[in-house]
Amino acid sequence: MKNSTILTIDNGTQSVRALLFDLQGNLLGKGKEEIEPYFSDHPGWAEQSPDYYWESLGKACQKLWASCDHDPAAVAAMTVTTQRGTVVNVDQNGEALRPAIVWLDQRHAQVEGELPGLWKWVFKLARLEDVANRFRENCQALWISQNQPDIWQKTHKYLLLSGYLNFRLTGAYVDSVGSQVGYIPFDYKKLAWAAESDWRFRIVPGLRRDMLPDLVKPGQRIGELHAEAARHTGLPEGLPVLASASDKACEILGSGGASPDIACMSYGTTATINTTNTKHIEPIKFMPAYPSAIPGAFCSEIMIYRGFWMVSWFKKEFGLREQRIADEQGIPAEALFDELVNSVPAGSMGLMLQPYWSPGVRDPGPEAKGGIIGFGDVHTRAHIYRAILEGLAYGLKEGMLRLEKRNGVKIKALRVAGGGSQSDAAMQLTADIFGLPAQRAHTYETSGLGAAIDVAVGIGAYPGFESAIANMTRAGEIFYPEPERQRLYERLFKEVYLKMYPQLQPLYRSIRDITGYPS
Repeated sequence: MKNSTILTIDNGTQSVRALLFDLQGNLLGKGKEEIEPYFSDHPGWAEQSPDYYWESLGKACQKLWASCDHDPAAVAAMTVTTQRGTVVNVDQNGEALRPAIVWLDQRHAQVEGELPGLWKWVFKLARLEDVANRFRENCQALWISQNQPDIWQKTHKYLLLSGYLNFRLTGAYVDSVGSQVGYIPFDYKKLAWAAESDWRFRIVPGLRRDMLPDLVKPGQRIGELHAEAARHTGLPEGLPVLASASDKACEILGSGGASPDIACMSYGTTATINTTNTKHIEPIKFMPAYPSAIPGAFCSEIMIYRGFWMVSWFKKEFGLREQRIADEQGIPAEALFDELVNSVPAGSMGLMLQPYWSPGVRDPGPEAKGGIIGFGDVHTRAHIYRAILEGLAYGLKEGMLRLEKRNGVKIKALRVAGGGSQSDAAMQLTADIFGLPAQRAHTYETSGLGAAIDVAVGIGAYPGFESAIANMTRAGEIFYPEPERQRLYERLFKEVYLKMYPQLQPLYRSIRDITGYPS
């Protein structure tokens, strides 16, 4: 192909990256613009200016073209993948009416009265009122309609961040099916907007189908780059903009995950484990499977909400020494933290950690808190750090066992991505705890690569996803389990870790009743 490069915009939580790939999945260039994840005007709120995301996108593109000698005119097409669940309200002119509500936001809408019409009886008979109420409580659109009715009244389109950036690029209100993850009226089984009679529409006063973007499948055309966006990005006007999917779905695709026997793990801000299926299989009862970056497929996901954020927390609170030494010697701090992990034996000399520093919506229960047991006078901060990594791996292994049970398929391979995957120590203990080889992708930018795969198929560079995955993804380093450590971890997992939450849950409930935290 004459134009044989693909540009991916990856708008994550902490940075916006402009990534240039060739059709063999090689990363040719990268422009990275660090961003503030959010600002907070009230406790628990997490918001960011939509214009800030757009300006950061432009800066990332400028950095890309300044750092490489590849011609923007040689780009065949571009796409956008973004963080999940961040929402934007825009008016008739496409101007943002308020700050975006970021996925980390903890505000809750008021759950008042019963569900409308016959829906209340449907949920009562099925004993699912709690499921509906959790959706209502976390629905940002409902909160805006209740607390900022003037904003809601002026809202012309209600978009996810992906839809907003696609609009800024093309002028069209079109988004990818693969990006629809959040408290929105999306039918996860049908991979389409729900009918307007659906309860998810009915709970938000005034929410209509025409307030939502049109949806296309991953790999299909969203529109073309208009003149202003072309100047902003340094790309040719009229460049095709294609649909990809959410950053997590693209990360799975970029890791080579396309079947239920491959578990794709993300050691990111939120730690997750996913499998890909052609059927909609709920990973946890009444928790939907999310759209895959492969059209018509689904990602069954189990997450640890604050995942590798816990590593950042440890480094901030207890890792200043390593950070200072790394700065003085001009070396990556991660190398010193790996030394910290490797200074402690497998099992952290009996220190066991339950990684619920910030519990998720469904599992474990809302009363859950983090726990560390087994302290003795032999333990140091190095033991705590290793116990954090081990606790996260234990939690994800528990998730793997649930996915195997739900899917009816044994997992044979592990693919690991995200910032934590760059730690050799974390990769090795993951292999040891899971008892499976842990494979790191050939590129760190797996979300961007997955989005590029969508584009490669969409422009006809490959006849389908099987051949695109085969040609654009490949193994990086593979870490194999060490038998003795594997046996030790297996006993700790079965005899201690799996029993921690059931034993501690009553105490967590008492803590919540006494202190009010977590609310």
